[in-house]
Amino acid sequence: MINKVLIRNENKYYWTQGDLHTKDGVIKESELKKGQGLIKSHNEKEFQIFNANFIDNFAKIKRGPATITLKDLGYILINSGVDENSIVVDAGSGCGLLAATMGKFAKKVYSYEIKPEHLKIAKQNIEFLGLKNVEIKEGDVYEKIDEKNIDILTLDLAEPWRINFDCVKNGGTIIIYLPTIHQVMEFCAKSQDHIEKVVELLEREWHIEGKKVRPKSQMIGHTAFLIIVRKL
Repeated sequence: MINKVLIRNENKYYWTQGDLHTKDGVIKESELKKGQGLIKSHNEKEFQIFNANFIDNFAKIKRGPATITLKDLGYILINSGVDENSIVVDAGSGCGLLAATMGKFAKKVYSYEIKPEHLKIAKQNIEFLGLKNVEIKEGDVYEKIDEKNIDILTLDLAEPWRINFDCVKNGGTIIIYLPTIHQVMEFCAKSQDHIEKVVELLEREWHIEGKKVRPKSQMIGHTAFLIIVRKL
């Protein structure tokens, strides 16, 4: 895992161990271990230094398959109702990002993946993040979900209407991540459970520099639609 994050101007550095070499100088391991607030390189260049958090470690995981964005992860998390007693099933794992997020709050997460190359990346990332309560499983959830009476089911799959939702307890939450509105329409037409809402999240960052305040030119627009479902 990443231990420290250092920032100088627009540059960000992640440190795990050993001396840190940057274009603005070298910082010794001994200084990095005890560093807080501000730290200087060998040639007196100043850096801000922070203890790394979970989001910092997210930045260093292996990506591979396309990943759910942070703006969507946050919305999924709060709408899932996850807590320390929750049992979660997630499919497909992809690089394990959603499973890892749920794993920070849930009692147990079982994440299914059918592609061997994605399975390997997801397992590596869960190990890197140090999550002992997340299990990456090889399996096709279209055919079978082993777990029963679960609290939360999250699906990042092309055809979620093919899933048997009997594994979810009454009142449990199902959250579906779909890139196209046609997939959303098909799922909603076939669902027998209560669809609470369908949402699309957009993120626009602002530039703040004294009195120069304006939205940045680029924004994170459409990534996917989220369907929030309660199991009957």
